[in-house]
Amino acid sequence: MQTPLTVMDFLDRAELVYGDRVGLIDEPVQPAASWGEVTYRRMAELARAQAAGLDRLGVGPGERVAVVSHNSARLMTSLYGVSGHGRVLVPVNFRLRAEEVAYIVEQSGASVLLVDPELDEALAGVPVKHRFVLGAESDELLYDFANEPVRYRISESQTATINYTSGTTARPKGVQLTHRNLWLNAVLMALHFGAGDRDVYLHTLPMFHANGWGMPFGLTGLGARHVVLRKVDGTEILRRVEQHGVTFLCGAPAVAAMVLEAAADWDGPIPGRDRVRMVIAGAPPPTSLVQRFEDELGWEFMQIYGLTETSPVVTVNRSRAEWDELPSGERAEKLVQAGAPALGSQLKVDEQGEVLVRSNVVLEGYWQQPEETSAALKDGWFHTGDGGALTDGYLAISDRKKDVIISGGENVSSIEVEDCLYRHPAVSEVAVIGVPDTRWGETVKALVVLKEGHSTDEAELIAHCKQRLAGYKSPTSVEFRDELPRTTTGKLQKFRLRAPYWEGKVRKVN
Repeated sequence: MQTPLTVMDFLDRAELVYGDRVGLIDEPVQPAASWGEVTYRRMAELARAQAAGLDRLGVGPGERVAVVSHNSARLMTSLYGVSGHGRVLVPVNFRLRAEEVAYIVEQSGASVLLVDPELDEALAGVPVKHRFVLGAESDELLYDFANEPVRYRISESQTATINYTSGTTARPKGVQLTHRNLWLNAVLMALHFGAGDRDVYLHTLPMFHANGWGMPFGLTGLGARHVVLRKVDGTEILRRVEQHGVTFLCGAPAVAAMVLEAAADWDGPIPGRDRVRMVIAGAPPPTSLVQRFEDELGWEFMQIYGLTETSPVVTVNRSRAEWDELPSGERAEKLVQAGAPALGSQLKVDEQGEVLVRSNVVLEGYWQQPEETSAALKDGWFHTGDGGALTDGYLAISDRKKDVIISGGENVSSIEVEDCLYRHPAVSEVAVIGVPDTRWGETVKALVVLKEGHSTDEAELIAHCKQRLAGYKSPTSVEFRDELPRTTTGKLQKFRLRAPYWEGKVRKVN
């Protein structure tokens, strides 16, 4: 017997087994009316009412519904009210400008747009057939509790969500993820990181990003409790961990750094010591951050490597029994690797050093972009665009291929240089890029944000690197910045940092 794997399986089970349990706690302070505490039975009722409302609007199966929202109970429920009932949800980055959102709405062909109240004015000009501002008014207009929704027959190969890439290069592409992709990713995340019905999960990760890495699905099916956090703040994360007994969260290294910074000023014992585990992804973390995370917070550091195109889990790295007796510094060195393949994933590195993936979580394709799809899925492998190496089954990411610096014929990993600079006590953030050089072709440049109250200079940072790295890897120049541009998920937007130095050049490498 074979039955289709669909995202609705997770909420159906939660309603059946944990119906009376509070499964979702909405952000209490937000522009929309908060839903407060929501049981799994109520959440399932809301999802059905949303689906019935879409029926009433004439939005048929397979049609796209876009939503631009900060983390909220309404956004999470839409994963089931839209995707779980045969339509396609298009979660959009809430930091995009109106013209970028308009492009996504048009390119996806969305007939419905749901907008966070905070973004109502900024996105007022985005053309779409049906538009709702999330809140009490839209609850009245969109949710139909009087009628049962049509329960369309869903194939596991159908597209469930279209998630647009972060736009670090050119126009964003719409990543088609199927019900099968999302189902298996959710189960893999729960399996590898030991999720269960006693977990309390804090949504520090934007739900729009690869559907919250699958946590809204897997943890729902297991009956865990979700706590919505609208905006990330280190002190607020610690407060919620203490208030709700949080055991589990996800985010980029930048989020972990925020928590460490807040912990330095926290009054009393750090909440969640020996209880909280956190999955990190989005950028390779510096070794020093991993060690401080476990030593100072007492939280378990875990890591995945993945992309929107892989739902996202490709590799997992969690401390194993053989590492238990290692000093924290040595364990941190092992944990900064991207990790070993997740169950069911196959990896290889081709002759050009690019990481290739074969797995059931790899995208169906890019929405209405067959040429991009063919290039990404060439020869039966997904081409990640990341450079890396496999050692004893563990993947280490060396760089985005386009960010490898070739200086005097030698390859330099920007990540390695960044990791070195992070070890300097005055450095808060750093991005290393290649800039044109008449002698060496390219040379290494470091853009640095200093910690508050700390000072250093260019010569000291270059000397710091030269003491720890080969000469050709060390920066030849350092610029100090107030901040570095990042995506919502914490990725450095190096194309923006590189652009001024390569202006007027036909090629972006020398």
